[in-house]
Amino acid sequence: MRCQKSDINMGDPQTASREDTFDFDLIETGCYGSFTAVDKDKQSVKLNHAWPKKTLPVGLPPVLPDWRADVEKYLTCPEKLPIHDTARSQKFWPRECCPENLYSVDLCPLQTTIQVERNPTTGQLLDYKEEYLTDTGSTGKTSLSLKRAPGLPSLDVRGSTLNIPFWPGGLDEPELEKTIADDADLNSELNLESDLLTLAPGMKSGMTFDVPQSKNTEVTGGTDQPTPHSVINLADILAQDIDDLDLGETEDAEESKEPEEISEAVEIKKSESLEKLVQATDKGTEVETVKIKTVVKEEWAVNVDIDAPVEDFYKRIPDMAYKWPFELDVFQKQAILHLENHDSVFVAAHTSAGKTVVAEYAIALSLKHMTRTIYTSPIKALSNQKYRDFKQTFTDVGLITGDVQMNQTASCLIMTTEILRSMLYNGSDVIRDLEWVIFDEVHYINDADRGVVWEEVLIMLPKHVNIILLSATVPNTIEFADWIGRTKRKKIYVISTLKRPVPLEHFLYTGNSGKTSDQLFLLVDHKKTFLTNGYSKALEAKKERASKSSQNFGAKGTRGAHPNQDKNIWISVIDMLKKKDKLPVVAFTFSKKKIEDNVNNLHSLDLTTQKEKSEIHIFFHKSITRLKDPDKKLPQVMQMEDHLKRGLGMHHSGILPILKEVVEMLFQRALVKILFATETFAMGVNMPARTVVFDSIRKHDGTAFRDLLPGEYIQMAGRAGRRGLDTTGTVIILCKGDVPEMSDLHRMMLGKPTKLESQFRLTYSMILNLLRVEQLRVEDMIKRSFSEFHSQKDTVKHKKALEELHSEVAKITNIECFLCSVDLEKYYESCKEYHASKKQLQTVVLSHPTAIKLLSAGRVVTVDNASHNNVLGVVLQTNVSSSSDRVFNCLVICDEKCAKGERQTKSADTIGQVTPVLSNTLFRPEGKCCHQLVPLKAEDISVVTTKTIRVEVDRIINDVRKRQQPRFKDDPPSQAVSIATQELLRLTEGNPQGLPGLDPVKDLHLRDIDMVEKFRAFSLLEGSLKTFQCVNCPRFQEHFSQLSSNMRLKDEYIRLKFLLSDESLQLLPEYQQRIEVLRALNYIDANNTVQLKGRVACEISSHELMITELVFENALTELHPTEIAALLSSVVFEQKKASEPNIIDTLEKGKERILEIADRITVLQKQMGMLLAAEYKEAFKFGLMEVVFEWARGMPFAEITNLTDVQEGIIVRCIQRLHETLRDVRNAARIIGDPVLYQKMDEASFMIKRDIVFAASLYTQ
Repeated sequence: MRCQKSDINMGDPQTASREDTFDFDLIETGCYGSFTAVDKDKQSVKLNHAWPKKTLPVGLPPVLPDWRADVEKYLTCPEKLPIHDTARSQKFWPRECCPENLYSVDLCPLQTTIQVERNPTTGQLLDYKEEYLTDTGSTGKTSLSLKRAPGLPSLDVRGSTLNIPFWPGGLDEPELEKTIADDADLNSELNLESDLLTLAPGMKSGMTFDVPQSKNTEVTGGTDQPTPHSVINLADILAQDIDDLDLGETEDAEESKEPEEISEAVEIKKSESLEKLVQATDKGTEVETVKIKTVVKEEWAVNVDIDAPVEDFYKRIPDMAYKWPFELDVFQKQAILHLENHDSVFVAAHTSAGKTVVAEYAIALSLKHMTRTIYTSPIKALSNQKYRDFKQTFTDVGLITGDVQMNQTASCLIMTTEILRSMLYNGSDVIRDLEWVIFDEVHYINDADRGVVWEEVLIMLPKHVNIILLSATVPNTIEFADWIGRTKRKKIYVISTLKRPVPLEHFLYTGNSGKTSDQLFLLVDHKKTFLTNGYSKALEAKKERASKSSQNFGAKGTRGAHPNQDKNIWISVIDMLKKKDKLPVVAFTFSKKKIEDNVNNLHSLDLTTQKEKSEIHIFFHKSITRLKDPDKKLPQVMQMEDHLKRGLGMHHSGILPILKEVVEMLFQRALVKILFATETFAMGVNMPARTVVFDSIRKHDGTAFRDLLPGEYIQMAGRAGRRGLDTTGTVIILCKGDVPEMSDLHRMMLGKPTKLESQFRLTYSMILNLLRVEQLRVEDMIKRSFSEFHSQKDTVKHKKALEELHSEVAKITNIECFLCSVDLEKYYESCKEYHASKKQLQTVVLSHPTAIKLLSAGRVVTVDNASHNNVLGVVLQTNVSSSSDRVFNCLVICDEKCAKGERQTKSADTIGQVTPVLSNTLFRPEGKCCHQLVPLKAEDISVVTTKTIRVEVDRIINDVRKRQQPRFKDDPPSQAVSIATQELLRLTEGNPQGLPGLDPVKDLHLRDIDMVEKFRAFSLLEGSLKTFQCVNCPRFQEHFSQLSSNMRLKDEYIRLKFLLSDESLQLLPEYQQRIEVLRALNYIDANNTVQLKGRVACEISSHELMITELVFENALTELHPTEIAALLSSVVFEQKKASEPNIIDTLEKGKERILEIADRITVLQKQMGMLLAAEYKEAFKFGLMEVVFEWARGMPFAEITNLTDVQEGIIVRCIQRLHETLRDVRNAARIIGDPVLYQKMDEASFMIKRDIVFAASLYTQ
């Protein structure tokens, strides 16, 4: 203690003087206050070196200076600041010149690696071997392989437009060995003297490096050795069009070896042309036998049986990735079994059946496998709702929409389908780890505007990604799954169930007041039985109240109720439902204005208790706490709070997004008793009610009013019935006016849902994104679309038929005849043209009013069809068939065999066969002359003669039909029939070469110039057929038949080649037209290489042509950011009707410029032959320019709504989409290197992103 005390008091002066009296010092060891005694160092004392008092290496850490002292130092001594230290700022470090650094090149990555071979059982090392490494040194800009190097972390999720996508599944990926072999063949065949290009691709001019030769050399070379151009081909001299058999490129690997030698200068005799067609092709393969593989029809869609229970489910999956507190249905178990096997599934079930279970298990599997799942939805609101639901189940969930990115590194990402398409095109690295993609609401593929996005995504997904499709019940699930399976080359297991967890009962309600509120009639019971008795009762109840003027009329279905009656009807309906305990209710109404009128009319209705009112008040104000005070006092917010407190709710696109979410959450908590909603409420998240009420069964689909389709009705009616709470769901149709027709109700309630149909269409964005990638073709995208599925699914069958036809063509022997070898083939083509023209013209002429009038009863015609060849007949009647084709009932003469049906008619193969056009005589019966009553079409009548005979039509028809009965078949014909038959026979005998026909111009008074020219050309063609020499050949018929058979083989060969080529694609002409438009606008060059404008267009998500033209014409750079935002609002605003905005002159000029560019693009598209449904400028709506302009300037939202009649929800949606467009334009400015435009786009985005418009979703909080 004394030592410690003396050490502690060392700082005291009195104590310091006695310091030397001690022979030891104290040292602090460690940093915990412990000391030890050591001998004093005499040397250090003499040198005044104090013994270190601590053992830490660098001593105790220095005490931080007081900030007050630093501030005082800076304020009182500014001259000591480092900015005044000129010596430090003038320092210079000389650099040494080292040019060798410029020669440094990155090392080429290794092309091979050493693989170890081991015994699979023991693991013993057996050998080493060198293997090629694929995609070494590849990046996102050069390779489509999944093995390419990852990109920047900042581009991990969205990707970059500079990247190229990963290789789509289902396409044949090029193999490394094949590529190396092809390169070796190319190098071996390359002639460095003659095969080098003199003009670089994309350049307008080039340079040649030919060595000039002297005249002597040229003369000598010309005499000693003939040039290749001096070779004369005999086939060219004979002018035989053998080249028309060059039928395009083959697509499969086996056929690609064949057509190379066809183009060689092979001298082929005329008589051997068809033989040489195959012999020249099979050159060098004569010894080899052709092996034709047997094509096994492979089913890509597998229908899973869900009727039998899965007994061993828990044995097959003992360790489930996720477990539920309830027992799964059979279809859910089957789906989970296939997910465990890494199979793709298509689950089609009714609303509320439990399809989400399949999605949840896929997410759980990806978490277990440490992979990723993407859940796509058709609309942004549904994405937010799913994020909230999955976040409660799985913590690792992210959300990516146009303006929200939350937890982008999560294992489960929820996004819209458009975001996933962008990620695929931009080569996002997220795709590498992707195991499942879940497509919810797949029946949305029928949407005309956005359905194409689903097809693009399904085609572009890589092969390692498995697909889960969730859909409402559709009739063609197998067909759709078969398309996906063929496209991706993987089996799709279809699990479809029509079972509804809560069966529905459908009613008609005819009441309109409290006295008639009990008029509820069951129309379809829970067993889906249509009760006509209920319909009759509803009709009678409606008639009892009807006025006398309408008592005698039945169902109308078109007349509605008076608007003033709506209030009474709804009060009576709600009163009835309240008494029967059928609340809560979803009332589907197909008009936003009508929804608001209905809610406002029910201002006296109160359906909530005081406790519920308090709960609604607390939740409502908690939800809007993030809003500014002025936004909290918006009229729509104040009205919504009042409606909700009384148990009423509204849900449509005009409601503010945050208020729609409040309504949805309160409805899920059963605090909203009556919800008036549009059709969009029925999509997506499971929000069932006890009852669904239809205000009407007619809606406006954008073009006209129509009845609801079965699929639409089932989707909305499916919201009735809460699983586990209700035994049945109640669906009520209000009969405000007349009761709808029974047939319409039956078709709507029990009809088949709408089929999944392709809405695939070409867009400029799709074309440019695919043209960026050399290995991908737009034709492949078209070929794999759902629209081309039926024509492409027989490709394997066509290839097999082509192989078989190839061997048949090899056996053809050509005709050896002096006369026929001259012009028989030309004669055949002329006959073919003759028959086609005659059929076409005859059909047109006989539909002419004058011809129909002349083809009355008694007109004699010449019949030529499969049963009768050049036979006279007489017209008895003219009728119109169900297919709107005109049918002529004629009496024709025939022999006895034909009358009894013993003569053979032309076979199906013979009907399409070309026959020679000779001066055939009219058919004359041998022996007894009989007759037949036959119906004829226009193409069956070859000549309408100038002759008419008197006939008794009714007697002839009745007599012939009577004798067709078995008991009257032996009766002799009546006098009327005999007279007509004898008259036709007399005309045949008197005119064996045929009767003269009516002249189309003189007799039928045909005045159409085009038709007259066609008839004149037809007459010249008919006359030229008599000048051919081949008709003089004694064996003409035999030779013509032989040539006809050969030509049919050739035509079939051409047809199959056409079906297997890109030329058969329906959208190919439009693709070529769009390519010409892009080329004319300089988006691509002559080689279809994407230029700078094309790269900019790839950044734009909508109206890429318009925005790109505005950017490149500097139409935006000179404007203020507020004006840019206002001008671009025309691109995203879609409502057709809006009040006229009051805009400044700058915006007026910008509007005119947009219309001018739109007109220019429209004219260009029409010049290229494109068929436009509407003018391009009609796609731009300028109704919100003033609103967006003032919003960007800072005007409050409450004042914004006074500038237009557009509803608040639509304004918010427009500004949110505008923010995405501004971001796209900002990226475009970065690409072209325009910092001014980039800065203005950033400012415009910042100006509009504020307040209630960008309030955070309640589902993400």
